[in-house]
Amino acid sequence: MAKVLILDHSKSMRNTLRERLEFEGFSTEGAEDERIAADLCRRIPFDVILSEDGCRVPDAGIPFIVLSDAGTIDSAIEALRHGAEDYLTRPYNMNRLMQSIHRIVDSESAPGADDPASSIPAPRAASRARRAKPAQADPIIGHSPQIEQVRQLIDKVAPSEARVLITGENGTGKELVAHWLHAKSHRAAAPFVEVNCAAIPSELIESELFGHERGAFTSAVKQRRGKFEQADGGTLFMDEIGDMSLAAQAKVLRALQERKISRVGSDKDIEVDVRVIAATNKDLHAEIARGNFREDLYHRLGVIVIHVPALRDRADDIPELIDYFLQQICSEYHIPIKAITPEAVQALQAMAWTGNIRELHNVVERLVILGGEQITSDDVTRYCCS
Repeated sequence: MAKVLILDHSKSMRNTLRERLEFEGFSTEGAEDERIAADLCRRIPFDVILSEDGCRVPDAGIPFIVLSDAGTIDSAIEALRHGAEDYLTRPYNMNRLMQSIHRIVDSESAPGADDPASSIPAPRAASRARRAKPAQADPIIGHSPQIEQVRQLIDKVAPSEARVLITGENGTGKELVAHWLHAKSHRAAAPFVEVNCAAIPSELIESELFGHERGAFTSAVKQRRGKFEQADGGTLFMDEIGDMSLAAQAKVLRALQERKISRVGSDKDIEVDVRVIAATNKDLHAEIARGNFREDLYHRLGVIVIHVPALRDRADDIPELIDYFLQQICSEYHIPIKAITPEAVQALQAMAWTGNIRELHNVVERLVILGGEQITSDDVTRYCCS
């Protein structure tokens, strides 16, 4: 069983995180300050540390994720420079947190990890072996012709090694398509590693993707494996690829062409076996015309292009999506599943949904919290149309 240390001054936050992590099958320990955390790390071989922003993480070589109440770009840069694997701000997206933890755990268990096997304590090695299994992706909901076409493309393309470019507006489910391309491929038991190219400052993107050697820059206090190495043997999902700088695009192009990367501060090439899936909400042809995106990289990435339709273009799927979200959200809140009237469903179908499925999920969650025992069209008008 994987072990997670929660380093946070707030007892309620430690308890909240502990409850969710133990529900997901992790073993947890809590620490209210750095001294207790350091003592626990001497006695227990943790796989991951969740650290409150501002706390000093014990120098025990354990991957860590920083959780911040009010994050800033400067604090995010500082956390990543000091080796954080991820940086999340409140309100925390628990699904993303779980994905980050699983990604760290899976990459640490992959063959070729930095530490030799003989140096890994037996309990930690055993827990890593347990997690060498495919992750289950959420279902793709709906039966409209548009979404059926996406399903058919996934089934055809997933078993191949072809690179895939997923296009579509924000919130349409591009990440879910990437997960299914991985889950239906022969790489399904290997890591699925995600990187949001828009969320990483341009000065850190190269280190994030390719890793760095100790001393490569001022705050590089230890060697760090990049996303390409973490995904070796599996799939690297590069979200918002259209927001990447031209300098980073050139490095990615080389990695795709030669299947080799080199860490920042090193002249040694490292061979990587990675299937790259990219996604963007931008029109890359227009970005190429403006000089913001390399045409040669576009052709490397877009061997197969899958367009995910906007929710307004598949309104027939909305009732099915509402039912799915009602069950999911009510289960998360530990309450009986709420009913919804046909008139309320019709009112939701008539909305514009500029935020697509992500917006629909948020609206359903709002109706579960604020609506009555049965969600009505009046609830939709009152809570969703203001």
